[in-house]
Amino acid sequence: MLEENRRPLMIGVVALVVVVVLVGGILLFRGGSETDVTVESIPNDLTLVVDGHEIASNTEVKVKSGTHTIEGKRRGFQSYSTTFKADGGQLSLKMYLYANSAEGREWTKNNPEQQLQLEAEAGRKYDQTQARLRQKYPVLKQLPYIGDGFEATYTKSKTDPDNPEAISVVIEVYGPTGKQKALQWIQGYGWDIDTLDIIWTTGK
Repeated sequence: MLEENRRPLMIGVVALVVVVVLVGGILLFRGGSETDVTVESIPNDLTLVVDGHEIASNTEVKVKSGTHTIEGKRRGFQSYSTTFKADGGQLSLKMYLYANSAEGREWTKNNPEQQLQLEAEAGRKYDQTQARLRQKYPVLKQLPYIGDGFEATYTKSKTDPDNPEAISVVIEVYGPTGKQKALQWIQGYGWDIDTLDIIWTTGK
């Protein structure tokens, strides 16, 4: 008899917990102005986490105005997280992860259509990065360059190595007048020597 009385009580407690969890989720993302965020995910079975709360991949979620963090992760792939700002209306995000192990590479092999999307997105991001770099560093339009007594190329920034959109100009000089000729070349294009992160090296 006692056992029979306990069963409805336990069901009621479980139901209450589910309601609290659901209401908690609604309160997390609702309130004030809302933004409909659509997330496109590759792999399509990755785990998506928004502000510490797991949501379904390839889904739409409503978030309140403000800055939010979204993370994608899956075994066999490199995890990725980024922040986005919601200010009402609609927003589309792409969460594309890239394989970093044999398991991940096997998955991409077995899912060629999604792999093609990954490659297209990587190409698009590369083109966008190169466009921003050329705008930020006009010198890039002339590199690599072989001049009178010097050769100019570029590499990742020595002063800001963790920034993928920062570079250092590498100038290798040959002979006693190489550096002077390189400086004349820079000044001839009107570039500000003080804004260029230059690595000077000496050739053989």
